[in-house]
Amino acid sequence: MKKRGKKPELDWETKDQEEIIWVSKSEIKRDAEALKKLGAKLVVLTKTNLEKIPLDSNLLEAIELAQRSVKEAKRRQLQYIGKLLRSTDIEPIQEALDKIENKHNQQQVMLHKLEFMRDDLITKGDEGLADLINEYTQLDRQHLRNLIRSAQKEKEQNKPPKAYREIYQYLKQMIIGD
Repeated sequence: MKKRGKKPELDWETKDQEEIIWVSKSEIKRDAEALKKLGAKLVVLTKTNLEKIPLDSNLLEAIELAQRSVKEAKRRQLQYIGKLLRSTDIEPIQEALDKIENKHNQQQVMLHKLEFMRDDLITKGDEGLADLINEYTQLDRQHLRNLIRSAQKEKEQNKPPKAYREIYQYLKQMIIGD
């Protein structure tokens, strides 16, 4: 029978020993889950947006495969992407992804603003048009006036909102440039 002895004490005073950082299993799991979520965000991006993100070839290949996969295969591929991300510096990837997401949010805000402008034009008529032309001088006053009148008639007669949509498309083209 072996004698149970005291464990050797660590000498905390020596400078040669490396600093030991204790990490809980829960923290490791949370970090792995965060990387999987980052990988999932990368998988849903379009090809043009993926090109804007600094990815190494293995990671890019894994993301493209995940985009083609379904169900269980996709889940396993996301696990693998998370594993690849553990050995990668994710800061530049996260920064690029944040820029893409912020651009999308800004674009959504602008589209909502255009919808509000259109509704404002239809309710205020020529007064709203004058205000809009003062702000955006590149707009064609006569074309917009005709569209506004057509949209008001459509609304009164309960017809399909063709001119209503045309106003939005015209504003989008002239203000945003799409």
